[in-house]
Amino acid sequence: MKNSNFILFLLPALIWGSTWYVITYQLGVVDPIVSVAYRFGLAGGLLFLFLRIRKIEMNFSRKEHGFIALQGMLLFGFNYWFVYQAEQYLSSGLVAVAFSTLIFLNLFFGFILLGDKINRRVIYGAIAGIIGTVLIYQAEFEHFSVSNDQLKGLLFCLVSIVFASLGNITSAHIQRKLKLPVLSTNALGMLYGSSTMILIALILGKSLNFDTSLPYILSLIYLAVVGSVIAFTAYLTLIGKIGPGKAAYAIVLVPVIALTISTIFEGYRPDIYAGVGILCIILGNVMALRKKT
Repeated sequence: MKNSNFILFLLPALIWGSTWYVITYQLGVVDPIVSVAYRFGLAGGLLFLFLRIRKIEMNFSRKEHGFIALQGMLLFGFNYWFVYQAEQYLSSGLVAVAFSTLIFLNLFFGFILLGDKINRRVIYGAIAGIIGTVLIYQAEFEHFSVSNDQLKGLLFCLVSIVFASLGNITSAHIQRKLKLPVLSTNALGMLYGSSTMILIALILGKSLNFDTSLPYILSLIYLAVVGSVIAFTAYLTLIGKIGPGKAAYAIVLVPVIALTISTIFEGYRPDIYAGVGILCIILGNVMALRKKT
């Protein structure tokens, strides 16, 4: 992997490894859908202001705006709405582990919708990742029941992963086929996603209140600037360069970081299965991304 691609690969992994925990400070006073709207409204607004200062034009056709809006609603709207919902029932580390399965949907949708090829190394790496995820989750599976809040949290995770993957595929199409720049489409996409969440919140009768506590404000700024503007710019640029399948392996590294943070701050206690599971995830990552010999 080229040095520039490696940086684009590592940056979102390191950042998103921390954001799963930071999201917990967004929960409580403000409804999740409203917090998501604030996050990406702020992130999109900052990006838009930066582009205006740099005098970068954003003249897109109606068709291009349609795809940008679709990416925004999927990736910066519905995806995170369900992630925030999930973190009300599961620890941030476990949500991050579940999200590592994004790679499999990206491979599937990339093959179906973009015609991307799937080589054996990527398949083997995906299988190792599945085994690792199951091992890490095995203790949680024992306590799942139809009425259990953990099951509800896992269902929210699964729905969010589908939205995230389709958003990744849309971004790949925008860069490959439409040849649109990442920063401009991110700025507009985030604003589209935020606006959609506000509209749905109003329809659902949610209060557009705001938490003025320091933890909420600081976590919102961190999630908007670092977790959204910086991380998504790097990640979506990587998607355009190496494809949504391989790029998603950046997400596979996130649980190792997130589980460490969850252990320190949330009292999560990994067992031997979790340790072996993490090794399987890392092995799958190496298998999928190593160069052919």
